[in-house]
Amino acid sequence: MSLPSEVDIAIIGAGAAGLGAAHALKDSGLSLIVLEARMRVGGRGHTIMAASDITFDLGCGWLHSSDQNSFVPIAEKLNFEIDKTLPPWRERAVGKAFPPKEREDFIQALDEFYDRAEQAAKENRKSGRDSAASLYLEPGNRWNPMIDAISTYVNGCELDQVSILDMDAYEDTNLNWRVRRGYGALMAAYGEGLPLALNCKVTRIDHSGKRVRIETSRGILTAKKAIVTVPTNLIASEAIRFHPALPAKVDAAAGLPLGLADKVMLALDEANGLPKDGNLRGATMRTEMGTFHLRPFGQPCIEGFFGGRFAKALEDAGDGAIAAQSIDEIAGFLGNDYRRKLKPLAESRWARDPFARGSYSHALPGHAGKRAVLAAPVDGRLFFGGEATSPNFFSTAHGARDSGERVAGEVLAKK
Repeated sequence: MSLPSEVDIAIIGAGAAGLGAAHALKDSGLSLIVLEARMRVGGRGHTIMAASDITFDLGCGWLHSSDQNSFVPIAEKLNFEIDKTLPPWRERAVGKAFPPKEREDFIQALDEFYDRAEQAAKENRKSGRDSAASLYLEPGNRWNPMIDAISTYVNGCELDQVSILDMDAYEDTNLNWRVRRGYGALMAAYGEGLPLALNCKVTRIDHSGKRVRIETSRGILTAKKAIVTVPTNLIASEAIRFHPALPAKVDAAAGLPLGLADKVMLALDEANGLPKDGNLRGATMRTEMGTFHLRPFGQPCIEGFFGGRFAKALEDAGDGAIAAQSIDEIAGFLGNDYRRKLKPLAESRWARDPFARGSYSHALPGHAGKRAVLAAPVDGRLFFGGEATSPNFFSTAHGARDSGERVAGEVLAKK
């Protein structure tokens, strides 16, 4: 749609948070517009057809904490099929790369780490201290590098970059479902019918006058109030500038950086030779490793996942590096014959996405309290949402959506 010259509410970002805010405000009687830099909605939720028979979520793909996930009823209302198959993360290991006894030992070491971390968080909370989660790895435990690898998938970074208090604050009911047509496709459908201005990059927000003045790549508009839902890396780098400056917001965003989790999709010939929704991971004793989801939804493919510094190194190595690493690892686990069976289809490179610059937020040690700082309104006219502002469901799409609904409530309370 064309860009209006003025509105009551301007929402910056059409990811899950921006869409959640827009839905909560659409029947309020207030005029609103959602400004999105991309040519699509969904933000870090993006589904593509990697092949005619392969759906691929480049970003978020799991309905985490499904029994509390607000996208579940939305999916049901929009007639999106939900797959309730259990994720293959702990069970259903395939091949001889990770023998059952070794896998049991690893899971035990992982669970014991989480137990120590939980106890440490309780003690730190009482004393008002915070620390890096890596301090609670058992010294000399042979599984420590792989426990760190799990952190790169969960947090987007290694444990030395993770606040123990923030890690403990995350809520997970251990119920994880999927959207058969894709989580990103669900968000695209959720965004239909909303007042959107796509290809509209916001560069400056001037809140010095009576109305908020918003400068964009498509022109200037003013609003009574503005809702900012962009990723923390954009705020921290001041890709969007505020006038007057908001140093507390920039500092909070810097303490909540987006880690990196990238995916790759490989077509698989002779797919029936591998089980549907299986897991492939080796006992590598390295943090620099991938984990693989075999035949998701029964599709003829393998989905690979890489995180943290290793994912960044693979991105820096150029297009195709993530796929090449995946094929090398899979062939090492299942045999060299798999090289001819695998064909790269697509890969994500979220650190290089100019409107994300990462995957999802984590709090640096000592910065767990910055989520509340980032979420706080400014002068009753600037409001902040996004997954990084969620106190317990950060790093998730539903946490982002729920934050948009929270912000909408704050806006209406200031009418």
